[in-house]
Amino acid sequence: MKAFIKIFLLCLLPAFSMAQIDPTWGYVTAQQADSLKRSVQTEKNDTLKMAAYRSLGFYYQDIKRDSGLYFHEQQLALAKKLNRKLWQADAYSQAAYILNGLGNLMKSYEYFSEAMKLAEDEKNESDNWRPWVFSNSKNSHEARIAILGMNYQMMGNLWVSLGELEKYKASLQEALKLGESINNGKVVYVSSRGLAFAMSPDSALLFLKKSIETGTKAGYNRVGFSYLFIARFYGQKGMWDSAITNAHKAIARFWADKELVGLPLAYNGFSAIFLGQNNKDSSLFYAKKTIETAQLIGTPDAELVVAYSRLSTVYNLNNDKDNAYKYESLAYKLNDSLKNARITNLTEYQKFAFNEQLRLKKLDEEKTAYANKMNMLGLIALLSGIMVVALILYRNNRQKQKANTVLESTLTNLKSTQSQLIQSEKMASLGELTAGIAHEIQNPLNFVNNFSEVSNELISEMVEEVDKGNTEEVKTIAKDVQQNLEKILLHGKRADAIVKGMLQHSSSGSGKKELTNINALADEYLRLAYHGLRAKDKTFNAAMKTDYDETLGLIKVIPQDIGRVVLNLITNAFYAVTERKKQQPEGYEPVVSVTTKKINDRIEIHVEDNGTGIPQKVLDKIFQPFFTTKPTGQGTGLGLSLSYDIVKAHGGELKVNTTEGAGTIFTIELNANG
Repeated sequence: MKAFIKIFLLCLLPAFSMAQIDPTWGYVTAQQADSLKRSVQTEKNDTLKMAAYRSLGFYYQDIKRDSGLYFHEQQLALAKKLNRKLWQADAYSQAAYILNGLGNLMKSYEYFSEAMKLAEDEKNESDNWRPWVFSNSKNSHEARIAILGMNYQMMGNLWVSLGELEKYKASLQEALKLGESINNGKVVYVSSRGLAFAMSPDSALLFLKKSIETGTKAGYNRVGFSYLFIARFYGQKGMWDSAITNAHKAIARFWADKELVGLPLAYNGFSAIFLGQNNKDSSLFYAKKTIETAQLIGTPDAELVVAYSRLSTVYNLNNDKDNAYKYESLAYKLNDSLKNARITNLTEYQKFAFNEQLRLKKLDEEKTAYANKMNMLGLIALLSGIMVVALILYRNNRQKQKANTVLESTLTNLKSTQSQLIQSEKMASLGELTAGIAHEIQNPLNFVNNFSEVSNELISEMVEEVDKGNTEEVKTIAKDVQQNLEKILLHGKRADAIVKGMLQHSSSGSGKKELTNINALADEYLRLAYHGLRAKDKTFNAAMKTDYDETLGLIKVIPQDIGRVVLNLITNAFYAVTERKKQQPEGYEPVVSVTTKKINDRIEIHVEDNGTGIPQKVLDKIFQPFFTTKPTGQGTGLGLSLSYDIVKAHGGELKVNTTEGAGTIFTIELNANG
């Protein structure tokens, strides 16, 4: 069967040369892709090479993403060389789609943004080479609108990865609006199909049917995925005949359109339908066919996980325990690797969200730096005629520059520190952590500012004494200025030392395990979390208790990752006691305790609070991604899920013991030997 499918795929279309290239395909066979790769090596015409890279990028987009990204970036490089703006926009957009699938969300966002800028500029309609390439557009204007629409549609996938469902819906609605404005079948179809998943099941079913109608009416027939999703909806409702009918239509379209990436999904659908009808033999047949087809054409691994799991289920029903265990193990291993990939995706999103916040902050910092620079230049110009005073001002200026350098270094290091600490929430804890760190460095920075202001006043007095000829008073004032500058340097170094100390726990690091003082790590993050919450809410207060086992020694862990876990648990504990204080303002004293213990070859870190506790009915869900008990806007449901995965990756356990209305204890168990 596998050999027959391979031969069939290779015979779908004949091979061709670069001279025959038509970049409107987007979907080519393996034979055509191999032919293009050979031809592009010797082709001298950059324009044809650019078009070939685009087609190769489409071919590999969903079956081998690294290769797809490479070819679209080659398309982008040639488009820049040839100054073809619409081709650049298309390359950015397609590469961004692949980067999202690879988990590089920050770079995906940057590429989507670049595509948006190029596609929104009407001047780029002058790029009129083969505009029909872009979703069968009739002219350069339609090509630009089509690229912009598809960019909005594919950017919706990025918002799904980030859990921003409202932005996903808004992005697809904008894509649909643009597609309808130029009657572009592809843009209308894919955006309509995507919007279906933002609706209730019944509404989604109607919208999927409408997407087929609107797409074909506008001249776009690649509607296989809509038929497949309709089949799934009917299957969930137990309407087996309708499910089978639509699944057959999906397979027919996939073959007709050479959209082979959809075949494993369709075969998986058949397997599910037949299992629902208790037709175990047919379910087994289509699950195996899913695996054969997926491995042959290289589709994403998620469908293989489903197929392996279903084979295990069917073999269990047939009392074939050996095969059931075999496929259950395959599903578990593959799903575990996909789970690790999802953790990487979320980490990239935290970096992306932090950079967006920092960009706005940097604008204000630049304005402040510019004003300071103007003041300094005015002061130097005023005293440039007096050699002795100029020397003092020069030294003072150098000290100020050192102080500014310390401040700039602090802010730069703060960026690195915060980008690691915001794992616990999307950006909800950023303000708390920033305030905690600011508390640590506020005093030395206040000293720097105060002594700088006093020095400026002393210099003004010195100028007056110079004019009077009072040499002794000038020397006295100069000595005071010198002492102030020494204090500025001292406190600047103090601030720098504080930041460096914090960076030992919060810098990006190598991602490798290091010998770490767990007691010091826990105490550091307890203090940061407390000061962060105090900075946000001056009324917040809670007793903090610590009991550290001094026999722990140094434990081999990834300190940045374990630090994120401890910080998340402490922040949650403070939130719980704050909520209980609101419910019980009289006679209740909030307490958060952090304890470490060594038991044989294991160590335990306990974070305990006497807060609201966790309801038993949701206790089994707290480690699931995106589940939260906090009100909308106050929590993302990512913190405990990521914490659980980080502890698991260290070979440990994250446990919870709670009593509703009385408090909660989270326990991190780790191997003392790393």
